[in-house]
Amino acid sequence: MVNNFLLLQDTHHRNHSYLRISITEKCNLRCTYCMPAEGIALTPRPHLMTEEEIIAIAQTFVNLGVTKIRLTGGEPLVRKEAHSIIERLGQLGVQLTLTTNGLLVHDFIPTFKKAGIKALNVSIDSLQKEKYKAITRRDSFDKLINNIELLEQNDFQVKLNVVVIKGCNDNEILDFIALTKERNLQIRFIEFMPFDGNQWNKEKLVSYAEIIQQVHSVYSETQLLRMQDQPNDTAKNYKIDGFKGSFSIISSVTNPFCSTCNRIRLTADGKLKNCLFSNSETALLPTLRAGEAIEPLIYENIQSKHAMRGGMDNDAKFQNPDLFSQNRSMIKIGG
Repeated sequence: MVNNFLLLQDTHHRNHSYLRISITEKCNLRCTYCMPAEGIALTPRPHLMTEEEIIAIAQTFVNLGVTKIRLTGGEPLVRKEAHSIIERLGQLGVQLTLTTNGLLVHDFIPTFKKAGIKALNVSIDSLQKEKYKAITRRDSFDKLINNIELLEQNDFQVKLNVVVIKGCNDNEILDFIALTKERNLQIRFIEFMPFDGNQWNKEKLVSYAEIIQQVHSVYSETQLLRMQDQPNDTAKNYKIDGFKGSFSIISSVTNPFCSTCNRIRLTADGKLKNCLFSNSETALLPTLRAGEAIEPLIYENIQSKHAMRGGMDNDAKFQNPDLFSQNRSMIKIGG
């Protein structure tokens, strides 16, 4: 019998209970920070996980102690079998959620409820229609706004993901926070991170400290309340006193949270990544398709996890394009 606790514990004594599964590389948007301008070459379908393989791998991880699963993509809801995959994963007894661009959620409300989903992360990087169009390269702003309101009306906890990029949308930070005055939204400001093809450089980074500085330009020390972070939280959580909602900052670049990381990522082609920034992967599908146990591969992958950001443990390494360009583009990792 495999010792599940040890299997999902790495050499830095971090226990991994949270699995993020990318179920497709396809997306109906073309966000500048996620996908190279020329697009990506999609993995041939035979090399992608089937629905049955997704469920089988997820069940293996649940057996090993995973208690939370998040579906990502690409855009997870564009997958033809998305309804069935969501409903079946909802039967595994885990906390199930997903990250979506929100454009198709109107077709999934009953499915979400049947699967027991209570909260969703919805990506929206601007509250200005033309800027949103420029970022996403698509004219879908009105549909997204309507769908966010639809989720609220159906009592889902909605978290809005905002990748903050200097000179692009950093002048909207206070506008996003203002949304939380009368609405129970959580705004999640995400520092711009380097991936292959997204034209990252540090000059585009809006840091955790800069975001807080903007907030303090309007709200006093007594108005800005620091909330209790949850164990393994990636975000530093805040709210404005008297506001219904809250906001948080995910500072992967300037204040990484690696020491408490409990996350594992499974790409759409069935490869295990133990860190968002790691360029090493473990292929599970050949072994699974041969009818052999994948637990030893999972163990090996977890044990190889670096202490910080895939081995990029200082600022010089993190800014070296020769290192982060060896990783996949964000859309092929799964957000």
